[in-house]
Amino acid sequence: MSTDAEDAADTEGATTADTGRVSSADTDDNQQGIRSQAEGGIIAQLRLDHSALFLRPTLQHAPDVTVEPEYWTTVEPERPFVFVTVYGSEFETFDTALEADPTVTDPVLVDRYPDRRVYRVTLTDRAVTFTAETAAVGGRLLDLSSSRDGWLVQLRFPDRERLVAFNDYCRERDISVTVDHLRVSDDEGDGVVALTDKQQELLAVAYEEGYFDVPRGISQDELADRLDVSKSAVSQRLRRAIGELCAATLS
Repeated sequence: MSTDAEDAADTEGATTADTGRVSSADTDDNQQGIRSQAEGGIIAQLRLDHSALFLRPTLQHAPDVTVEPEYWTTVEPERPFVFVTVYGSEFETFDTALEADPTVTDPVLVDRYPDRRVYRVTLTDRAVTFTAETAAVGGRLLDLSSSRDGWLVQLRFPDRERLVAFNDYCRERDISVTVDHLRVSDDEGDGVVALTDKQQELLAVAYEEGYFDVPRGISQDELADRLDVSKSAVSQRLRRAIGELCAATLS
């Protein structure tokens, strides 16, 4: 489904307002205690694209790698660092493109593995970003990875209004927004809350092929071949997915 996030939210019809929940925006400012946005909410999986999005010029020249940002930090004013893990095999092409990318500067290779590398880059003022605005409108970043047509991002918003505000932000900056899917975050009939599509696909294949059986019916290497990803990506996704399931179940 390729459409505007605001229109998709209207079509979905399952919003905080529709289900009768009260969003935190309606809470009395003088009320004692911690404000809650945990009930309901919307999970949105979006594809974002813009020629000046963070690392987008590099991704255009190195489409055969997958980039997953680890975390952002600021060591001093105006020096935002980003650590990213890069999966694939075309690292020479990636390195060449990275050096010429106007959205970052001072790239540093900080760790090296057979199938992945970890880099630290510094954002420039030419980079278009969306993570800060996600937080500013009350959203939460659940997952972020590169794709051949931009960034694949999964976000959680407390209500439809916050999703619309994020969509307006993107529209004002000419960031293309393609909606893969939307769902109410506690809708038991539409996937597991907080799991990305890639994590759900991996868990489904692993379960069906007997990865969790004793003895195992399939190895991580075989799962990687089946899903056409690296063994490291399989290991990381399994760890994150199982952690999310434990957090949701045990809490």
